[in-house]
Amino acid sequence: MAVLAHAEAGEIAARLRDLALPAHQDLRAPESGLVMLRSRVGGDGAPFNLGEATVSRAAVRLASGEVGFGYTLGRDGEKARLIALCDALVQSRDFGAALERDVIAPLREQLMVRRKRAAEETAATKVDFYTMVRGEG
Repeated sequence: MAVLAHAEAGEIAARLRDLALPAHQDLRAPESGLVMLRSRVGGDGAPFNLGEATVSRAAVRLASGEVGFGYTLGRDGEKARLIALCDALVQSRDFGAALERDVIAPLREQLMVRRKRAAEETAATKVDFYTMVRGEG
């Protein structure tokens, strides 16, 4: 689910187009709403309301009965629906392995490449400060 949450909706849709998807229906059409983000002072102190975040959600049922749920930050309802579809497919004996091989594994690889590239770009700008000690007295 973390891989799907970090992928773009277009990337997920493109990978799913290569699969022969089973019949499915929307149990809950994509909808957006707000969730309250809670935090704690100092990480373990008194809780407080940090703010609100927009979240989209959806639910899908396959003809074989598997139900999937999808949540994503933002207002991308189609992405939430695609995540829900993937959640239902991964539960299916007939489609679980194909979904992992053809959708999730390539998206995971793309995510790792992006993270590695970002880490390399960050490392390239790193400055190490040190104090040189003069050899005199």
